[in-house]
Amino acid sequence: MHMNNDNLVGIGVYTPAEASRLLGVPSRKISRWLKGHEIKGRRYERLWRPQVDIGDDRVYLGFRDLMEMRTAFAFMQAGVSAIMIRKAIEEAKKYVADERPLSTTRFQTDGRSIFLEVADENDDPKLLDLFKKQYTFKRIVDQSLKGVEFDGIAPSRWWPLSKQKKIVVDPQRSFGQPIDTESGIPTAVLASAANTEGLDRAAKNWFVTPATVKRAVEFEHSLRKAA
Repeated sequence: MHMNNDNLVGIGVYTPAEASRLLGVPSRKISRWLKGHEIKGRRYERLWRPQVDIGDDRVYLGFRDLMEMRTAFAFMQAGVSAIMIRKAIEEAKKYVADERPLSTTRFQTDGRSIFLEVADENDDPKLLDLFKKQYTFKRIVDQSLKGVEFDGIAPSRWWPLSKQKKIVVDPQRSFGQPIDTESGIPTAVLASAANTEGLDRAAKNWFVTPATVKRAVEFEHSLRKAA
């Protein structure tokens, strides 16, 4: 089903480039993993169906996709292939009853056994060894879901730094763009204003404190540095 602005409210919307900026995952890989691709005549299906479809044949992510991608990429960095992750997602759906199971609290507790089962079916000693180690699995999942708040089993919002830094990614606000929690102003807007007008003038014009603008500038700088 194609979507418009009305039914994007509460879902969040990100281009692969925007998701890459927040997650540190290359945008071309995000597009490939969520659209599917071919290599030497072999078709590789997408990892899962994205939340957002506005009918222009481009890839967009919702907030849940963002959190799922964050967890999937953490496993890839640990040596798990995209093919293995897709198989694990399909298997996990049966137990978790969620289209994006990797980023759920249920997967935090039951996911290791699912990966072990898939690794065993594919007779992969390296991955079997990886997932037999409870502490390794826990480290990967805990790090990928750090700063995430949940509503039931599903992620509901994400504090990229910490709650104390007062910057949140919330699909219910500003289409999921990072915002200052107190004013609701996107950090990119405050940082841009500071760059153009100076910190104090930007704070005055946007009716926030200089400390708020400074946090936004530092956050946006950290994203650029990570990229």
